[in-house]
Amino acid sequence: MTTDHAGATGPSGEPSTGDLAGFVRIERHGEEGHVAELVLDRPAAMNAVSTAMARAIGAATAALAADAQIRAVVLTSSHPSAFCVGADLKERNTMSDADLVAIRPTHRGAYGGVLALPMPAIAAVEGFAFGGGFELALSCDLLVCGEGATVGLPEVAVGVIPGGGGTQLVGRRIGWSRAARLIFTAAKIPAREAWDLGLVDELVPAGGARERALALAGQIAANSPVGVRSAKRAMRLGLDVDLAAGLEIEDACWRATAFSRDRAEGVAAFNEKRSPRWPGH
Repeated sequence: MTTDHAGATGPSGEPSTGDLAGFVRIERHGEEGHVAELVLDRPAAMNAVSTAMARAIGAATAALAADAQIRAVVLTSSHPSAFCVGADLKERNTMSDADLVAIRPTHRGAYGGVLALPMPAIAAVEGFAFGGGFELALSCDLLVCGEGATVGLPEVAVGVIPGGGGTQLVGRRIGWSRAARLIFTAAKIPAREAWDLGLVDELVPAGGARERALALAGQIAANSPVGVRSAKRAMRLGLDVDLAAGLEIEDACWRATAFSRDRAEGVAAFNEKRSPRWPGH
């Protein structure tokens, strides 16, 4: 396992490279490092997302997206009792309206960076995941939750709305009326209820989310990276179009895999009764 830091602050308070502990870090798993763990690492603030931390998340996801060796990403937290408690309201309290407008693209870039990862992303949630913290998890493809976790989108209780994708992603997971109840009431719900609603894909004993998410990522990473990325692209692009358009998207993504070196290797490995050695092209 190797570790890269992202988000260490320089004199200006902006994220910079370096050896100092930052806001996030990336750890690679497996013999060939095909699984990346993106660790939210601002434990003193329970991973509250400041502007600098949002910039660090955006930079980290951009680096992961550009790395052809990464086949799956697991989003975790270094805090044992909090995945992420949402936006840094202490920072927000010092900001003018103009400041809020100025930082908006940075925060959108953080959530959009997770959502746009070309490889599958899995959130491993333990403890509190509120507001923007829960939206980071929802931006992943799969969400594994420990039974001791509590999740919610309480933004309307402080006069705003979920702004990291929550108003769109929750409804796509559980339907409009269930999403409306969750968001309009600002409810914070236990993991078991989130599981019952369909917000969570796997519910595991408290403390087991990271291990299970890494295991899922390992299963994914064993498959063709070309096939998995193309499948994710087809599913994402086809989500909000009619069936006919979706099938055209699927066909285009199929063509991207059908003539790839990965497909040739997969067929050869099957016929030779051996494990494939994916070229990843």
